[in-house]
Amino acid sequence: QVHLEESGGGLVQPGGSLRLSCAASGNYFAINAMGWFRQAPGKQREVVAAVTSGGRSYIGDSVQGRFTISRDNAKNTVYLQMNGLKPEDTAVYYCNADHSYNLDPLEYEFWGQGTQVTVSS
Repeated sequence: QVHLEESGGGLVQPGGSLRLSCAASGNYFAINAMGWFRQAPGKQREVVAAVTSGGRSYIGDSVQGRFTISRDNAKNTVYLQMNGLKPEDTAVYYCNADHSYNLDPLEYEFWGQGTQVTVSS
């Protein structure tokens, strides 16, 4: 089993920045892909970003140019740097991981508990 621990969420003003972290523990040696999706109240899940152990990555259209994803394989941790935050970025952000090299976090096997990001003045 793989356990994912997210951190870094919180309240930020529009235009501000946050960095989310997600650390994998347990049987993480077989993890190849890690990523983030988000879900706002009353809305569908939205893929935000994903990255493989080999460095392939995907950034969702709605966050392109504002969010970046990175990964520290030695620490088994993936990061989501969020800049230029907007109120519409408000959501619960979930970290996911998988053995595959798929770049769609919604198809991953292991899911984190989520961390709340609120963008408001």
